[in-house]
Amino acid sequence: MLKILQARIQQYMNRELPDVQAGFKKGKGTKDQIANIRWLIKKKKKKKRELQKNIYFCFIDYTKTFDCVDHSKLWKILQEMAIPDHLTCLLRNLYAGQEATVRAGHGTIDWLQIRKGVRQSCILSPCLYNFYAEYIIQNARLNEAQAGIKIAGRNINNLRYADNTALMVESEELKNLLMKVKEESEKAGLKLNIQKTKIMASGPITSWQIDEETLKTVTDFIFLGSKITADGDFNHEIKRH
Repeated sequence: MLKILQARIQQYMNRELPDVQAGFKKGKGTKDQIANIRWLIKKKKKKKRELQKNIYFCFIDYTKTFDCVDHSKLWKILQEMAIPDHLTCLLRNLYAGQEATVRAGHGTIDWLQIRKGVRQSCILSPCLYNFYAEYIIQNARLNEAQAGIKIAGRNINNLRYADNTALMVESEELKNLLMKVKEESEKAGLKLNIQKTKIMASGPITSWQIDEETLKTVTDFIFLGSKITADGDFNHEIKRH
């Protein structure tokens, strides 16, 4: 039954989610987003020599992402994403009545109803999280933002693979995009891990503080298991393997 439900939901996910989100989509993988980021850096590096433009990245990290998905918000999001009511009803029934207890010492505490978190090891969980994350990005209105990187007449300011999110712009407006994502994430119950969220730039950038913590600026970052550098070089990746 779960595989049938997954196939149905997958159809809507492929239709509703933009191509900048490659997570758990048929024919897409982590290598696609790694290659896309490297291609953007190389292309902008060449353009920089002509137009003196820099490129700025923010690699976002969340705290306990999949555990913080609010069930009541999730059902509303699926409705807004045009998922048919009968599919949402099946999902709600799947999640209904879940309880947990904690063993402490020689006993356990009272059973508590689980209202957050997608089911561990469930084949539906990646799809459900993708819808949840897409709702956050849509509410942050990144698709309407002028800040980004212009490629063939299209403005691109984010690339994602499930909860792995990279923001990118040609100016320090990056902070404005990050704050929008942070605000909408918190409304949905997700919290950014500021200590693990990193900034990478091909040019000089001023340091930022968010929630009284300074975001660390780096010259390279491990994104989806691959090292991304500010200059787009990947010879080091060959040495790693």
